[in-house]
Amino acid sequence: MTGPKINNFFVPNVSKLKGQKTVDLREQLGKNSGQGEFEELLKGQIENKTPLKDLQEIQLSTHAAKRLKERNLEMDANEFCKLKKAIGTLRDKGGHDSLVVTDKAAYIVDVDNNKVVTALEKREMAENVFTKIDSTIFIE
Repeated sequence: MTGPKINNFFVPNVSKLKGQKTVDLREQLGKNSGQGEFEELLKGQIENKTPLKDLQEIQLSTHAAKRLKERNLEMDANEFCKLKKAIGTLRDKGGHDSLVVTDKAAYIVDVDNNKVVTALEKREMAENVFTKIDSTIFIE
């Protein structure tokens, strides 16, 4: 075995071993394989200017899940889409802790973390005071 010694330890040369073949896959893959797809995705992301937070799913806090169950509020796909759209709009307008009112319910939302903090039926809103919110959106 030949190779350099470092601090009296032998360091073998493993870059080329006998019988090792060099395989060039560039021709099989094409010159810029995958590059066009990546550029397309990147360009689409830049043009849409969609923040990564908008791509994440909405989370329910334990408290919100409990309130939904207690009040028999059903979070169907339509309601979920409304919330997701509202959170995106609120984020664009600079909202952080927001009240989202739909035709079914009202939600307090932590926009920065894509999280529903609590929920109540729309008809229960009349006697409630909402504090520590910086924005409100009504979604039909």
